[in-house]
Amino acid sequence: MYDFTYIWVGIIGFGVLMYVLADGFDLGVGILFPFAKNEEERDIMMNTVAPVWDGNETWLILGGAGLLAAFPLVYSVFLPALYIGVFLLLAGLIFRGIAFEFRFKAEPGKKGAWNVAFCGGSLVATFAQGAVVGTYIQGFKTENFRYVGGAFDWLTPFTVMTGFGMIVGYALLGATWLILKTEGELQARVRKWAYRLLMAIMVFFVIVSVWTPMIDEYVNDRWFGNVSWLWVMPALTLITAGLVYSWLRKGHDALPFIGTIALFGLFYAGLLFSKWPYVVPPNYTFHDAASAPESQLFLLIGILFVIPFVLMYTAWTYYVFRGKVTAGSGYH
Repeated sequence: MYDFTYIWVGIIGFGVLMYVLADGFDLGVGILFPFAKNEEERDIMMNTVAPVWDGNETWLILGGAGLLAAFPLVYSVFLPALYIGVFLLLAGLIFRGIAFEFRFKAEPGKKGAWNVAFCGGSLVATFAQGAVVGTYIQGFKTENFRYVGGAFDWLTPFTVMTGFGMIVGYALLGATWLILKTEGELQARVRKWAYRLLMAIMVFFVIVSVWTPMIDEYVNDRWFGNVSWLWVMPALTLITAGLVYSWLRKGHDALPFIGTIALFGLFYAGLLFSKWPYVVPPNYTFHDAASAPESQLFLLIGILFVIPFVLMYTAWTYYVFRGKVTAGSGYH
């Protein structure tokens, strides 16, 4: 029987990245909601993501279901370790989804509660995702393929920092998306937000880069044991950030969003490089966590049919709703 483990690593890695990029910018729009000048601007901001936000979450379902099927050990360790974090993530997404539907039904002047739900849900869900990433970096206490740590081991100064870093990163994604989708005064102010957010995310990048090898000996050895490659990822990240800054200054609409996507891709690649081949650090690799080859093959046949359809309807949705969003248009 062939080993399909690395095929599944690629599929799930792709699904997670697609979720981070797709749902990241609409969570970012929610994070930026309080900075809008009035309800009309908030309507425009919400309408930029209203046609696509629920489809974006398809990637979360796809990645989560695939992870359970292909790497069941991940679930048996991650869920006990992250029950509270996962609960906060789902609660945040639920509040955000409810706010989408009910805010547009609310009478004028009575949208305040749904604004809070939309922004609060986006903040909580984003912070939880960042804390999960931080927990993955710092590792899990395991014995005999079981989690043996406490319910709050995921909540440390490092994971709080990565949680806030994710909030800033998603806000940058949301800001560059709004630059792409809006115009006029709103777009001009969002462009100013994007400058500050770009600077802030690079500060978090430096903090994570300094802090991570201090708390993880494996990462320290991997980075500094490959000195010839050590500066490639940071150099590419700095170059990409410089390009995003330049495109913002030159008034481009689409390029800052594309550059921010590339920036997230580099962060993601750096994380994978740092922890490879561990999926449950510091003890278990992807092969240790994998299900039986027969199960992987059976599920692989199905998912290889599903992914092209998801990509096609996602691309079609973005094509249909392309262009600028103006006041009075959009979701009702």
